[in-house]
Amino acid sequence: MDYVAVRRALHQIPELGFEEVETQAFLLDQIKQLPQGRIQIKKWKTGLLVRVAGTHPTKVIGFRTDIDALPIKENTGYSFQSKNVGNMHACGHDFHMTIALGALEDVVLHPVKEDVLFIFQPAEEGPGGALPIMSSSEFQNWKPDSIFALHVSPEFPAGTVATREGILFANTSELFIDFFGKGGHAASPHLTHDTIVAASHFVMGLQTIVARRVNPLHSAVLTIGKISGGTKQNIIAEHARVEGTIRTLDQETMKAIKADIERHVQAVETAYQCKGEIDYGANYYQVFNRKEYVDPFIQFCRQNKYPLELCDEGMAGEDFGYFLRDFPGFMFWLGVGKTANLHSADFKPDEAALAQGVKVVSTYIREGF
Repeated sequence: MDYVAVRRALHQIPELGFEEVETQAFLLDQIKQLPQGRIQIKKWKTGLLVRVAGTHPTKVIGFRTDIDALPIKENTGYSFQSKNVGNMHACGHDFHMTIALGALEDVVLHPVKEDVLFIFQPAEEGPGGALPIMSSSEFQNWKPDSIFALHVSPEFPAGTVATREGILFANTSELFIDFFGKGGHAASPHLTHDTIVAASHFVMGLQTIVARRVNPLHSAVLTIGKISGGTKQNIIAEHARVEGTIRTLDQETMKAIKADIERHVQAVETAYQCKGEIDYGANYYQVFNRKEYVDPFIQFCRQNKYPLELCDEGMAGEDFGYFLRDFPGFMFWLGVGKTANLHSADFKPDEAALAQGVKVVSTYIREGF
């Protein structure tokens, strides 16, 4: 398999969560070019489950990859840039899929002892595909005994593996709050309930939650990334919307922050005579690497002299955390060299990492489990 060609083909067809129809068809075409004798394939919505029979199986090893893209207009200047203008593989899922296909090819052509389940999961970027695919009958009939996954990162040199015991990715929650008041003429503010003012005070009040309500030893982030409201400069807005994200390294802190947000909404309702509605959107569980699974992987990388770094935890979110909540395993970063950050229109990962990613995943399936 030509990993670079596959990655570039996938890069040109980015699709949003649960819309990955062309992506699914491409993946199926690649898989069906392999010898089919030991392969079983099940479709689930726009995703795929692919099981490869082992030679003398005693368990099922799971490897998960995500397949969706982001609503970002690409600015890489690639000759193979996105054909779906407004969508882009800006989080490296084209890399993830290519590495999964490469590892799948390897275990088909060079049989391993155990059965291997490759999970091509849609909608990681939202609204979240992990929980629904895990609850499906297709997955439940083939569920693995253990599972692992990777995510590319521009923070490490191309081909470098980085991971740690314990939390790798944070608990995350989206945050959407709508304020409804009473609009009117800008010249008569006393006859209105101004939601722009209410939303502004609400956002400023939120800044005290992490600073004054969260234990300084319990890391948390509360970010408001978007405020919208109103229709014209001389009309007092009857509706305003605040959008943001919450990130914590433990579940209790997440609960506490949400409780404080709700108290702030109630205070704004009283003070500004408006109504607030909260929607927490997609919530992702922390990615927690179990010691008894990640430590052998770290030793495996050292023994094979793969570039390795022990990294810190981060505030990124990943719905692979739900898999690790229910099945033992781990996740690791794969370095793709210095480039723009993940989720950037300029994200240009180093394709030299593709072959290394395939080698690490396929060799660990063969030797590590």
